[in-house]
Amino acid sequence: MKVLVVGSGGREHALCWKIKASPLVTEVLCAPGNAGTTSVARNVPIKANDVAGLLELARSEKVDLAVIGPEEPLCMGLADKLRAAGILVFGPDASGARLEGSKVFAKEFLGRHRIPTGQFRRFDRSGTAKSYLEACTQWPQVIKASGLAGGKGVTIVHSAREGCTLLDALMEERTLGEAGNEVVIEEFLEGEEVSVLAITDGEALLILDPVMDHKQVGDGDTGPNTGGMGVCSPVTVLSRRVMRQIEQHVLVATLHGMRLEELSFRGVLFVGLMLTESGPRVLEYNCRFGDPEAQALMRRMRSDLVPYLIATAKGKRGELEGPEWDSRVCVGVVGAAEGYPGPVRKGDPILGLEEAGKEPEVVVFHGGTRLRNRDVVTDGGRVVCVTSLGKDVGEARQRAYAAFDKLQWEGRFCRRDIGTRHLARGPGTS
Repeated sequence: MKVLVVGSGGREHALCWKIKASPLVTEVLCAPGNAGTTSVARNVPIKANDVAGLLELARSEKVDLAVIGPEEPLCMGLADKLRAAGILVFGPDASGARLEGSKVFAKEFLGRHRIPTGQFRRFDRSGTAKSYLEACTQWPQVIKASGLAGGKGVTIVHSAREGCTLLDALMEERTLGEAGNEVVIEEFLEGEEVSVLAITDGEALLILDPVMDHKQVGDGDTGPNTGGMGVCSPVTVLSRRVMRQIEQHVLVATLHGMRLEELSFRGVLFVGLMLTESGPRVLEYNCRFGDPEAQALMRRMRSDLVPYLIATAKGKRGELEGPEWDSRVCVGVVGAAEGYPGPVRKGDPILGLEEAGKEPEVVVFHGGTRLRNRDVVTDGGRVVCVTSLGKDVGEARQRAYAAFDKLQWEGRFCRRDIGTRHLARGPGTS
């Protein structure tokens, strides 16, 4: 079968890599792809938000299955259009994608269905939002742009002055465009942050192994939020008891809520959670595989991914048993370009990719890269994600950083503490 993967990031490289390994697949197309996807797919220069172009591509290439990576085309209704054309799609319709496309909708959905989350208020005017902050007595607070912001729409503020400055930027200066038309201000939750993803066709859930992302740009969780600076899986802090709570009170409750509200969802439900002293609390929903979460999951999934994609697209997820997972630990280290998560320089040659890939159990997934003649150059904020498997966190970390240190480009940087939260912990089994 011929599979089209939509997107150009590290998530899409990992998906192409895993899908290409399936004996069911004859060819993988990636639109638009990056320098890394050229090794496992045929890149097609159509942007991920070009709905009409992608629809024509799927028709002309007689694509059997489309897998939509990023959130923007899902929120724009790409899955709806492809399904209407008779093409199998792994990815929710626009109605289901609202869970990510609008923070306001997501928080109100959580409230309607009594799914545990932090207290919040929504605002569509900067003046009333500022008045609310000026009356706050508990700090810090979390301000979220309601719309899509590429992982850059969440900010922790520690004072009313800091918060009001941010609100001016979001709602008056429009630094994130339409994403800041509405904002959510919510209580700051303390604890460990984890990501739990489930493949679902709206009827049955397949819960994937949990992962721990590292959102802030600097070591020790300092600096602004990013799309993700690294990942570790499995997550030792999650006990079986807590996972049962997440399954029943979050995932099953979300599925029930989607049915009641007739949200069509055939894809990946991604739930960002904070493990507080009072139990797990939902921070956010995503409507697709995360980045860099997908890279770790694709490395650790031993089973063929494609049957799960097909079954979900057909509404028959419940007919398959769960996949087999590699028991080893995966650590993924994101290498970023100078300036990230702000404006970044592009076009710098990347050296050492072949040498890095020769490290034991290492796969380097490309994110913000492109080919310039025969050279691989930087083309985005998160340039690569260096993943490694190891018998434990220490070994996986050592291999990942050894490989990363073989890479060179102007202004490169990474966090040096990916996975360290796991080092002092044993497995969570109680």
